[in-house]
Amino acid sequence: MCPCAATRPDRAVSDRELLLNVARRLEALAQRSTRGDWRIGGLLASRPEVIAHASDGATEHVAEARAASAGWIAAFSPGVAEPLATWLRTAADADPVPEPARTLACVLAARLP
Repeated sequence: MCPCAATRPDRAVSDRELLLNVARRLEALAQRSTRGDWRIGGLLASRPEVIAHASDGATEHVAEARAASAGWIAAFSPGVAEPLATWLRTAADADPVPEPARTLACVLAARLP
């Protein structure tokens, strides 16, 4: 049982419940986020921008970032949510749930809306 407040702060949840809940929340967050392939751009190297590039060629400003953080932000664009959620669901079916999956789910559970 994971003691983190994944779904309800008033009760512990099973590892499987934790992973499935986090997978759902991760996908929901990605659905609300700017779509596209996030890349670093902009005019100033010290304050790069993260820009979403859509499949039709359109672009949309996502965020202004510090140089040290821009790569991280772009790497974890909403496109990462689906394969990560799939991995969490697959891990949720394992017995026992792999410790790295449980640890990641606890961290995400504490941060996801």
